[in-house]
Amino acid sequence: MVLAAIMLKLGAYGFLRFSMPIAPDAAREFDWLIISLSLIAVVYIGLVALVQQDMKKLVAYSSIAHMGFVTLGFFIFNELGVAGALVQMISHGFVSGAMFLCIGVLYDRVHSREIASYGGVVNTMPKFAAFALLFAMANCGLPATAGFVGEWMVILGTVKYNFWLGAIAASALIFGAAYTLWMYKRVYFGAITNDHVRELKDINAREFTMLAVLAVAVIWMGVYPKPFTDVMQVSVTELLKHVATSKLN
Repeated sequence: MVLAAIMLKLGAYGFLRFSMPIAPDAAREFDWLIISLSLIAVVYIGLVALVQQDMKKLVAYSSIAHMGFVTLGFFIFNELGVAGALVQMISHGFVSGAMFLCIGVLYDRVHSREIASYGGVVNTMPKFAAFALLFAMANCGLPATAGFVGEWMVILGTVKYNFWLGAIAASALIFGAAYTLWMYKRVYFGAITNDHVRELKDINAREFTMLAVLAVAVIWMGVYPKPFTDVMQVSVTELLKHVATSKLN
């Protein structure tokens, strides 16, 4: 959770606070490279996540794909893209952290992260399965969840920059839905396939509280992201003005 929700953002923060302000010329000179790598992360890593059999690896690859939206938004150099990338950084912290927490809840009980070790969890842990479904849908980019806002802003900004690049970026929504929902189906739905799942106990009060806090954050940010975008608007505008003074323009 610490790695995905916090540490993974340090690289993006470095672009935002060091690379782009200190070396705007270099940022614009090599924007094509970062955009290319971002689209590879969005599409190729999404396909890699699709074939994972380990839940933790699947969510980890999913995090790489989602962070591709962050770097893509930064280097298309328009306000919608940069603001969307910042929102994506925050929302990904909530969603990815919640996904890893859900995997931790299951691992603590069954001591396996393999998708094949589960099946029918909803029958024995209905409260937990409801939380996991919310976080899975947020990971897919469902509207009214935190996972939707940042990605959609970046896609719109990219379409404004170049329609075809935006179309490629939008394909990540399909891959994200594919690997997330397929994992959820195999782990939570269907008949109970082994005794470990049959003996599972639903989440306790402590686990319920932690998941509920993250659920509120995910829904709140998805329904009403204005407080976040208002705070960052001035900084985004000033950064883009600074980069626009590049001698390459």
